[in-house]
Amino acid sequence: MARDKVIIKNHGKIADKIIAMEEVYKSLKDEDFVNKTAEFRERLKNGESLDDILVEAFAVVREAASRVLGLKAYRVQLIGAIILHQGDIAEMRTGEGKTLTGLFPAYLNALTGEGVHVVTVNEYLSQRDSEINGRVYSLLGLTVGLNGRSLNKDEKRNAYAQDITYTTNAELGFDYLRDNMVYQYSQKVQKKLNYAIIDEADSILIDEARTPLIISGGSQNRINLYKAADTFSKSISRENDIEIDLEFKQVYLTETGIDKAQKYFSLDNLFDVKNTELFHLIMNALKANFTFKKEVEYTVQDGEVVLIDQFTGRVMPGRAYSDGLHQAIQAKENVNIEEETITLATITYQNFYRLYNKLSGMTGTAKTEEEEFLKIYNTRVICCPTNKPIIRKDEPDLTFGTKNAKLKKLVTDLKELNEQGRPVLIGTTSVESSEQVARYLEKAGLKFEVINAKNHHREAEIVEKAGQFKSITLATNMAGRGTDIKLSDETRKLGGLFVMGVERNEARRIDNQLRGRSGRQGDPGTSRFYVSMEDELMVRFSAPKLRQMFLKLGDDHIESKLLTRAITNAQKKLEGLNFDQRKNVLDYDNILSQQREAMYAQRDSILLQDDLKNVISRFQYTVAYETVQNNSELVRGESLINISQLLNSLNGNLIASNSLSEKDLNGLEKQQIAKILQEKMMENYLEKTKDVPSNVISELERRTIIQAFDKHWTKHINLSQKLRSGIYLQQYAQNNPLHEYVEESARLFNRMKILIAQDTIDNLNESFIRSIDQSDIQQPQEKKVIDITDKDINDILTEWKVEKENFSRPTVEKRFKELEVEFKDNAQLLERTRFQFFILDGLMNKLDEIYNSQNQKMMNLSQEELDSLLKKFDLFEKKFTKEDIKNKTEKMLLDKTDEEKNAIMIEAQVLFAIADKLQQETKDFVVKDKEGKIKKVIKVKDDGSIDPDEIHDTEQVQTKTKIG
Repeated sequence: MARDKVIIKNHGKIADKIIAMEEVYKSLKDEDFVNKTAEFRERLKNGESLDDILVEAFAVVREAASRVLGLKAYRVQLIGAIILHQGDIAEMRTGEGKTLTGLFPAYLNALTGEGVHVVTVNEYLSQRDSEINGRVYSLLGLTVGLNGRSLNKDEKRNAYAQDITYTTNAELGFDYLRDNMVYQYSQKVQKKLNYAIIDEADSILIDEARTPLIISGGSQNRINLYKAADTFSKSISRENDIEIDLEFKQVYLTETGIDKAQKYFSLDNLFDVKNTELFHLIMNALKANFTFKKEVEYTVQDGEVVLIDQFTGRVMPGRAYSDGLHQAIQAKENVNIEEETITLATITYQNFYRLYNKLSGMTGTAKTEEEEFLKIYNTRVICCPTNKPIIRKDEPDLTFGTKNAKLKKLVTDLKELNEQGRPVLIGTTSVESSEQVARYLEKAGLKFEVINAKNHHREAEIVEKAGQFKSITLATNMAGRGTDIKLSDETRKLGGLFVMGVERNEARRIDNQLRGRSGRQGDPGTSRFYVSMEDELMVRFSAPKLRQMFLKLGDDHIESKLLTRAITNAQKKLEGLNFDQRKNVLDYDNILSQQREAMYAQRDSILLQDDLKNVISRFQYTVAYETVQNNSELVRGESLINISQLLNSLNGNLIASNSLSEKDLNGLEKQQIAKILQEKMMENYLEKTKDVPSNVISELERRTIIQAFDKHWTKHINLSQKLRSGIYLQQYAQNNPLHEYVEESARLFNRMKILIAQDTIDNLNESFIRSIDQSDIQQPQEKKVIDITDKDINDILTEWKVEKENFSRPTVEKRFKELEVEFKDNAQLLERTRFQFFILDGLMNKLDEIYNSQNQKMMNLSQEELDSLLKKFDLFEKKFTKEDIKNKTEKMLLDKTDEEKNAIMIEAQVLFAIADKLQQETKDFVVKDKEGKIKKVIKVKDDGSIDPDEIHDTEQVQTKTKIG
């Protein structure tokens, strides 16, 4: 692989060519820039590549930026732009003009028309950069969109439709997940993921790489259990009942702690399988109370727990800990406890950004993580030279025995610098630490500004003034990224910005980020870290004996390059461990990621197909084959199909009753039987849906399939998470946990696909109430006439245990199916039952004929007679449904003679016909399940089209977003 120096040298030659064209484009009129863009697009259509037009395109952008912003890109910025275009990470020091650098590759790649996403860490930077650079793009004839959390779907779709879209990393990921939960392809907001330029790439791709974006839905109410677990956690002794591992933020119950828990919750054994859920809640409550600190990991605002970004100190509204930990913290802080939800869709930043065709990024500090960028994202980290040499002085660390000694020295040094007039930036690792430092500064009578989670809205304003005479700014380490600290002439002469680090971080990169706030564009500056043996990093990775030795120093300190190197080496070791951990997790993530991509591709395919009968046909075959398998038994090592049992399980359900006999299937292979069954299923389904308009049935099919996809994919996600949490136990059986996870996950995935098919076919079949018999499909045959008396009917109903008043087609058909199952092993009784059903079915058909005949006569009623009838049923001048008529009829039939009942039933049939007519006029299609509950209401417009937003769907899950 080429070294950075070679790459920079080659890119430098291209940059020189771009600068050489300056005189050519100076003569362009403002209106000519749009023409140049059109020319570049035409050349791309004619077969030229982006690399072919790079020099000219960059030269045009350089001139446009100069005219609009008054900024002429330096040679090093052009080198950075070329690095970004080639899909790598450009490490550019603070103040080197990353915002301007990003203009060039964004313009060049937008010429293809496939979209460019410029990603920032917060909405302030997105808006600022889109407004500044948008003026340049406007001159060049490109459109710019700004995506944000508060936008509705149409506004988001419009933002993504532009040539270049500015967005935050979280919103980009959530939009991707939401797009893969829509029921119409046109409801998606994003175009394809073509090219992304990530600002502060190390923060997004490394620090937040494992952060899962989660869309959740449904609810699980365990509020009382959370409160009980929290009360228990507050009642135990920190010294005797628990052991705390600060390094991994874990809490363990001791023997006495376990005894107390069992007594508190009245349990015999806390570790019994049935107490798993309660144990999990107790462990979360212990973690919340003993390892998570208010104003460090989270804060409370307006009665709500809001997480704090551990790297920037910014609050993160909308984010939540997963697995019930967030609810445990809410219980601890005595605020409203949210109901737990299940994960419907999730993806980590790491997996999301790997979906792009081309990925690039820019940051001030990434070289130390180059191995991770290369192995995970396939991007190199290339260090850009600075425009002017760095003259900042990085002093060795001062190491103290205690925090108090450290902060006293920091205040002493700060007073000296303040008297000289030098601006100072103090970097802390947490909000708690910054507040501790603030108390020392207040006691010393020093005036200062604070940037932390509580006033992050003033961040940019405070950072801009941090380089002024006598200014003191206290900030969490990486706060203010994206805004340069500019010195005045006076402070430049005094030695520039002095950066003080209150303690070292886990990663060298974050320390370098803090140092990089000083010494931009050749400015003078100084940096120094103040370290105590009580700092978190030192407590975790230094020996207790060493810490005891340092206590002897009192308020004195040691300034040693050797000790500074030792801390740096510890950081390198920790970075390696963290990378190995992230890489190990990624190996597992890759399995779910591949399955997700396959599922989303199939989902899109279903959304794009006009006719879904082929999909349904494949699902029917899957169901048929599984049914054949389930009705097979192993006899002497050979799998034999129980044909009789198979037909009984399907008759009148997925295929029409009596449409197949045993002789039709005897002697056939499983695949052949499954194919015949599938064809009969399709016949049955087409007969059931023949009276429904094609666009309505198409919408119903699409929704039913998609909902089955989403339901079982959600279950698969949650099953995979549980599988992964316990798979490490396989190593005790000398098995490779990753290999076992791959095998089991693949098995679960294949099983999920079968369940999707079964769910889809069952739901579509149950969505239509009327039962289909083979006579509906085949040509009607001449029927024999049999004389049946009232006594025969009464005897059958008595034998079937059906009450006379409950005699109806649904009741009879339901009872018939039950008796078929009951007598499946008794051929004689089964044949008798089928004959009895034939008799009852004939009677019901005759009654239907009588009602229809009477209805025909009643339909000729005059308006006055119709009004009279409506008044009789108390429905006059009211909008009514069949359900309303049914309820009124049941009340009117009470205490009536048989003759009166017959008259009322005929009148009710007239009203049922009117209700049908009214429903057709409003063009509402109601879909019910087998129990008669409404599942969906599909409204059809006057022109026959369907508005997806007008569909009432009880199976559509309400969702919310969170960042785990």
